[in-house]
Amino acid sequence: MGIGGNIAMETLTAAITWLSGIVWGVPMLVLLLGVGLYLTFGLNLRTIRNMPLAFWMLWRGRVAEGKGDITPFNALMTALAATIGTGNIAGVAAAIFIGGPGAVFWMWMTALVGMATKFAEAVLAVRYREVDEDGNYVGGPMYYIKNGMGARWAWLGTCFALFAGFAGFGIGNMVQANSVADALEAAFGMPFWATGVLLALLTGLVLVGGIHRIGAVAGKLVPFMAISYIVAGTAVLILHADAIPGAFGLILTHAFSPIAATGGFAGAAVWAAIRFGVARGVFSNEAGLGSAPIAHAAAECKGPVSQGLVAMLGTFIDTLIVCTFTALVILSTGAWTSGETGAELTSLAFETGLPGIGSLITSLALAVFAFTTLVGWSYYSERAWQYLLGVKSIVPFRVIWSLAPIVGATMKLSFIWLLADVLNAMMAIPNLIALAVLSPVVFAAAREFFATRGKSEDNPF
Repeated sequence: MGIGGNIAMETLTAAITWLSGIVWGVPMLVLLLGVGLYLTFGLNLRTIRNMPLAFWMLWRGRVAEGKGDITPFNALMTALAATIGTGNIAGVAAAIFIGGPGAVFWMWMTALVGMATKFAEAVLAVRYREVDEDGNYVGGPMYYIKNGMGARWAWLGTCFALFAGFAGFGIGNMVQANSVADALEAAFGMPFWATGVLLALLTGLVLVGGIHRIGAVAGKLVPFMAISYIVAGTAVLILHADAIPGAFGLILTHAFSPIAATGGFAGAAVWAAIRFGVARGVFSNEAGLGSAPIAHAAAECKGPVSQGLVAMLGTFIDTLIVCTFTALVILSTGAWTSGETGAELTSLAFETGLPGIGSLITSLALAVFAFTTLVGWSYYSERAWQYLLGVKSIVPFRVIWSLAPIVGATMKLSFIWLLADVLNAMMAIPNLIALAVLSPVVFAAAREFFATRGKSEDNPF
């Protein structure tokens, strides 16, 4: 690239960086939390009060209960495949490094209101989904904007689909391939190009089977990887059990008070804890971005509310369980004052807790998490491009998507990451507008469901 090309690239990068600061600034965080709080109280806190019922419906959702393409359980696993990823390992560490231990508290708060957001997204996705010409159920923000808000708002759905279609190739594909390549090179010395080729082959094999195979793979791989990671985290916490109360103390104390510099930690204000806790929480569980309802629209469920209850567990599992384990390992081992950040900080924490195998566990977890994100996001982007270009775009899309990891694994992707981060935020804007406008539909559906449900042996909650 010549001097002119370098200058143009630097200018473009500076512009995208500026835009990222705008779209992920205070207004966006207020909008995400504001809509989440509005939905939480509009639903009379049912997303928190009815957690036992939600888990019961998830257990029942292992088998089909209505019209759709995949079971409610596999729909949630597909959504979790896309959300449980680098954010749970690197994102939590970055939040603690920048915002201090108090950031974890604000991640928790974001998850609690994000459960209502996910609930509403899934209710609308099932309520306004369509059947395409191949007989598959399709839905998501672009469909509930078009079918729920009316034809004059269809352009907003088109905007969402464009943002999701392009964002997927960055945050959901090449960035994830790069993370897998880094992890496998660190753990086994595997060449970056070899990782790219392996990912291309594995992704192609999964995508050939469409949502049925994606759901089947996610239904087996996601529970295994999440449980394995939690088991490893539990082992570390057992060995550092005496430090756990102190870790919770750090989280609760510094959620509301500044923390001074200590060790390699530079110190953080309360505002930093709030900002980065909220931002990383949203990045991890994707509540409000509008991605997860694309998967839940394909669920074979009894109705919108039943799938909404299952969907909201995605935020609970991702942030309140998986992210919490990462945070407690980092804090209880004392690694958070080392000066490391991102995946390196989490790796150091696990290595400190489990010498000799901790860093290997982190590398393998990061590789598997990133691969499942790549597979889960393939479905989101495919449905976005199908909405824009029709079913004829599916096969070309799958070919391009399967080859993209080769590029992602072998390139420096700082600009791609930055651009995808902006597009993620741009996805949230039309989705949050739709959630606010269509909230009466969500509230009415919830009232009817809970008024007529009743208790029985088959449904004890």
